[in-house]
Amino acid sequence: MLDLLLVASLGFLGSFGHCVGMCSPIAIAFSLSQNQEKPTLWQQVRFHGLLNLGRILSYAMVGAAIGLLGSVLIAGGQFAGVGSGLRRGMSLFTGGLLIWMGLTQVSPGLFPKIPLLNPMAKSDLHDRLSRVMVNLSFQDRWWTPALLGIFWGLIPCGFLYAAQIKAAETGDLWQGCATMLAFGFGTFPIMLGVGVSIAAVSHDRRSQLFRLGGWFTLAIGILTLMRTGDTMVDYTGHAALISLIIALIARPIRSVWAAPLRYRRVIGVGAFVLAIAHTVHMVEHTWGWNPRAFQFMLQQHQWGIALGGTGLLLIAPAAFTSFDRAQKVLGHHWRSIHLLTVPALILCTAHCILTGSHYLGKLQLNWLNWVQTIGLIAVVLGVLGVRRVSKIKSQESGVK
Repeated sequence: MLDLLLVASLGFLGSFGHCVGMCSPIAIAFSLSQNQEKPTLWQQVRFHGLLNLGRILSYAMVGAAIGLLGSVLIAGGQFAGVGSGLRRGMSLFTGGLLIWMGLTQVSPGLFPKIPLLNPMAKSDLHDRLSRVMVNLSFQDRWWTPALLGIFWGLIPCGFLYAAQIKAAETGDLWQGCATMLAFGFGTFPIMLGVGVSIAAVSHDRRSQLFRLGGWFTLAIGILTLMRTGDTMVDYTGHAALISLIIALIARPIRSVWAAPLRYRRVIGVGAFVLAIAHTVHMVEHTWGWNPRAFQFMLQQHQWGIALGGTGLLLIAPAAFTSFDRAQKVLGHHWRSIHLLTVPALILCTAHCILTGSHYLGKLQLNWLNWVQTIGLIAVVLGVLGVRRVSKIKSQESGVK
């Protein structure tokens, strides 16, 4: 379950930059190939919806084939167990690939481009596939966009390789298919928006989205490298907490570092997504989807989980209203909703301290647990202090 959520998050968050930067020319070309001179909004949504559903179907078929290949490796013993050399090697390769791609998006030209690994790249087969897609795009059939999307899903893409490697790691036909479906549906909202409205997005905005996607790709690559076995509890939880902290101090530190303010809403939504991933994993890994297990936990851990759940509920309204339309509709209430993230930070920090194995949640404490607990409290107090100072300065400026 957590693997699917992580892959879907990779598709959704990474597509903010990579897909907007790399696939928007293809989406625009397909749009221009439609016979309608001025297609309505519904016609555009229908065309690009079918186009992307076809692309996702292609991903699923490839994922099933790759998962089946992984099952053969498992049967041969090369892929057995989460600690197998081949599985660890693939995880290292996947994480390294994502980090490389993220860095090249954040700072284009920093590294040479990764050579395409797809056997169809720079071959006659690739050229023939491109010609088929161009000719097909001019056909006037209701199923044309879906068929076009199936071919589109076969185009070589470095971003796609990471998800395909995860599909291979499942070692199962159906899980491989589900992995690629999760990745595809993660990219769906952004790609649909790209197809319908990319013409209205300025070049500068596309460049900003491309770099933003790079940061997300980089973060997920680091999480992939840090992951061991089937656990990723502390990493997703810490990542959510760090993202929330960055979103809350974005405005006070804008004179020193302007980037977080520019992407504050997306970072905040990212914190919510990571918190959901953390919650789902805990319910699956610790409780086995049995809520009754909660009553058998230590009282300290029960309090910590309750505080963390309350913090997640406080973050949710801000995540679901982090767009301009909601801000206009809610008016002055919008700011009040988003200020709930401040007590949410305090509650989530308490959750981290009471349940985290790096803090006071460990059964046998040592001096390192206390140092890390004090350090986390100091960081959160620093965030609240910086926000308080920034608020006082803003009020003084308003008076003057």
